[in-house]
Amino acid sequence: MTALIETKDLTITFGGHTAVDSVTITVPEKKFKSIIGPNGAGKTTFFNLLSGQLSPTKGSIYYRGKDITRLSPTKRTREGIGRSFQITNVFPNLTVLENVRLAVQSQAGVRYQMLFHYKKYHDFEEKALEWLKLVLLDDKKDSLASNLAHGEKRKLEIAMLLALETELLLLDEPTAGMSLEEVPAILEVIKRIKEQGNRTIILIEHKMDMILDLSDSVMVLFNGRLLADGTPEEIMKNETVQSAYLGGVYE
Repeated sequence: MTALIETKDLTITFGGHTAVDSVTITVPEKKFKSIIGPNGAGKTTFFNLLSGQLSPTKGSIYYRGKDITRLSPTKRTREGIGRSFQITNVFPNLTVLENVRLAVQSQAGVRYQMLFHYKKYHDFEEKALEWLKLVLLDDKKDSLASNLAHGEKRKLEIAMLLALETELLLLDEPTAGMSLEEVPAILEVIKRIKEQGNRTIILIEHKMDMILDLSDSVMVLFNGRLLADGTPEEIMKNETVQSAYLGGVYE
């Protein structure tokens, strides 16, 4: 299988604390990988390294074989890497459709122009509506983003990432802060994206049932180090994982 993204000895140190410690992984294209570990294990820091919010102290990141270790987050997005955050990141004073249309325009390399042909903007809106349908949000297209429920904002953020035509989705705890009633909807959206079969997804999540249901592979971080990496079944049977993580430390 062709590797989409790889890390080699990826490490970042803050003062005397090593938050990510010599992590080497390979994620094949069009696969679903989850990252688990207790609070403080280095999961979000690892995501920040992959997406370019942080630069490693040492080690390398390769995307389709290209060294992207020093690329900015913007340039990584152009390469095809999209990242969601634990806190939603949408334009609150625009409608749901406008949020996604802007992402479509950005992908097309088109900024707003007063004399730009209205039919072209219509094409952008049609494409944006397709993404909203995928994330089950097309019925909210005319609502202001600020009026959406928390779970709906998460779906909108995912639609915006999809509209950028990203090949790699980094989803950082997409169910964080959601009520129990909202979780099934976001789970359905992620399943729909996976079933399309044209994207690689890396997920940080605490809900084990969600991870076991969706993942092709699971990596376990513990104190910044890679404790284990394998299929969900292998991870659940791994005695080291059970003693260090699943057997009490896990929340």
